[in-house]
Amino acid sequence: MEPPSGFYASLWSFIHFLPFFIGLLVLGSIKGVILFPLTCLIMTIGNSAIILGLWPAHVIWSYYCVLRARQLGPLLKLVICICVLPVLLISWPVLGIIGSIIGGAAYGFLQPIFATIQAVEEGKDDKLRHCFIDGTLSTLERSCMVVRDLKDVCFLSYFSVMDDLRQNGPPNSKYYEIRLLYLPGAFLATVIGLLIDVPVISFVAICKGPYMLFKGWHRLFHDLIGREGPFLETICVPFAGLAILLWPLAVAGAVLASILASYFLGAYAGVVAYQESSFRFGLRYVIAALSLYDEYSNDILDMPEGTCFPRPQYRKNEDSSLRTNGSASVSRPNSFKKAPSSSSSIKNNIAELKSLELLDGLFRECCIVGEKLISEGLITRKDIEEAKSGKGSNVVTIGLPAYCLLQGLLRSAKVNSMDDDTELTLTNRPREKFFEWFLNPLLIIKEQIRAENLSVSEEDYLCKLVLLNGDAERIKKSGIGPAPESEVKRAELDALARRLQGITKSMSRFPTFKRRFDDLVKTLSDDHAEKHGPPLTPTMNRSKSAFGRLISFKSVRGARTYGSGQGSEHIVRDEENS
Repeated sequence: MEPPSGFYASLWSFIHFLPFFIGLLVLGSIKGVILFPLTCLIMTIGNSAIILGLWPAHVIWSYYCVLRARQLGPLLKLVICICVLPVLLISWPVLGIIGSIIGGAAYGFLQPIFATIQAVEEGKDDKLRHCFIDGTLSTLERSCMVVRDLKDVCFLSYFSVMDDLRQNGPPNSKYYEIRLLYLPGAFLATVIGLLIDVPVISFVAICKGPYMLFKGWHRLFHDLIGREGPFLETICVPFAGLAILLWPLAVAGAVLASILASYFLGAYAGVVAYQESSFRFGLRYVIAALSLYDEYSNDILDMPEGTCFPRPQYRKNEDSSLRTNGSASVSRPNSFKKAPSSSSSIKNNIAELKSLELLDGLFRECCIVGEKLISEGLITRKDIEEAKSGKGSNVVTIGLPAYCLLQGLLRSAKVNSMDDDTELTLTNRPREKFFEWFLNPLLIIKEQIRAENLSVSEEDYLCKLVLLNGDAERIKKSGIGPAPESEVKRAELDALARRLQGITKSMSRFPTFKRRFDDLVKTLSDDHAEKHGPPLTPTMNRSKSAFGRLISFKSVRGARTYGSGQGSEHIVRDEENS
């Protein structure tokens, strides 16, 4: 939709659309008032039942796993059990239930409003009907999905993480212990950091507040007159106009957030002093934190680069180039350098990739590739049944998603793009911090694959190695040819396969992963039944539950073999990651 040209045309378009927008807003608000008690009730009751029902198991299992963790020292275990775990375990039900009440009410009220306004977008038929029905049943269904995702996190992801904490230990992992010698210096560095950083950072934030206020107003009014940025789409004009009125509140919130962050920045001096085993480095960080905040705020507000505060080196192994060019590492190129053109519309902003979109794309690829592998006989009915029961081999649970990731990495290593249609770059990647935990290792693996310059046979071997979880017998039967003759090459490919499987296992703990995975398994099961017929006898595989393990502890009396029948139903078994 092309915006009207000229100030008066834009003003007339805004006035003409305003009554229409108000009508949609009122209709959406009515639906929100009707639905928000239901969504609040669903999320509050469902989440509270899960949190309180599993809380005793979480308490017992948390203490047991911490006490049995081989990579934690005795003194650190004592501090965690006395100081850390009680705070976390007591605050979790309170925060979880309060968050469910507030989140359920807010989601139930706001989602119908947004759905009502989106119902009049271009390309939709029967817009009047959609204005009344959009955001009703879908809001209730998504509220139930939130409860289901929380159940998966509390029952699957939690126990998987805690089991890893209990099982992984030296020599494959680091050993952590409290060093009493450096605690006094760390405490003193924390006190000094709070005394210096909090007042100085607060003063800088208050001084830059008026600049942020008028800078933001100037930018928003510029976009309003030129119909650019958030004012490009007519439907977004009222929201963008509301942003102009509420901008002072945003500025006040930013100043308060800076003041709150100053406490964490100052207290982090104790962490630096303890990590570097030097009180002197903690004092250096106290001064460097002022420079870091000043440079970052200058970059956000498009102020001149540089800072009046010194930035001493506070890490022993810190790269000097990163220290001198620190502002470049946190800058957002051309973020405020110029007013956005019409090309930088809200449509292009929506094109930025999100974590859930990438997860949906991964499972769509798993569905397509899985059907192909079923036709080739690499995925069997036994693999699918074991994926349903959560025990046995991990061909579908871990191997198939890792196989699809590897296929994308192989294509990316050749054409420097993460997909044939959409290129995943540093500019359009998801902005969530935890997404970097998955993306950065994948980018490293991509560069390693590119450096290896694998042949076709080696690529095929690596793909089957990832898919079949290193099962030598099944790899031999798959007919992909012998493994590389060089032991070094085989070791490198094995290491890549294990790392990719480990990343996939970590991704399986993502809040919405289990729900999507269940849909994938159902699709593959239906496809296998269509091609090879239904199973002769229905299987009812059941494995020992988490509560049974809490009572007997049989699964931890000896070394556990992955893929055995003694595993828990909620734990995704995998070979030990390097």
